[in-house]
Amino acid sequence: MAHIPVNPEEPGIRGLFRFRPETARPLNHLVEVLLRGPSTLERGERELIAAYVSNLNECRYCTSAHAAYAAAQLPEGMALVDQVRADADNAPIAPKLRALLRIAAAVQHDGRDVSGQMVAAARAEGADDTEIHDTVLIAAAFCMFNRYVDGLATALPQDPDFYTQRAKTIIESGYVGTLAATGIET
Repeated sequence: MAHIPVNPEEPGIRGLFRFRPETARPLNHLVEVLLRGPSTLERGERELIAAYVSNLNECRYCTSAHAAYAAAQLPEGMALVDQVRADADNAPIAPKLRALLRIAAAVQHDGRDVSGQMVAAARAEGADDTEIHDTVLIAAAFCMFNRYVDGLATALPQDPDFYTQRAKTIIESGYVGTLAATGIET
């Protein structure tokens, strides 16, 4: 049971957005830019970073949601997402993405753990400054989102297909568009 009165029919962060729409708007705009805006990283890769950090934080809602969003946008699907969540160092991903995931994991633990060596390694694999910046911001933002969802003890979806259906909606409408479709003014 959530610590504040939210609609149990809107699990996870969705109920929190309905509870306080004035905070939902800027949070959704941020995630729209980070995960769907113009970038040299694919949308699926950025969703994978969000799922990976959420998994490290043991946030079941955000891990499940962003794993589904990543899987729906990566050719290798959920099999790859599961491999990355289990062992990013040995998952079959591009060296650049592996280096960026190492940076994301450092941010998840403590932002000060991101070292010059990690950044240099990412650059050596082809990461540019914007990709490094966005990886750090995705990781930091998802630490916040994870703590937001778990700190208020939001409900988890009862329908196992919830995340798959939600992935379709996010891919079609984006985060801001999906928020608007729920009646929360953007």
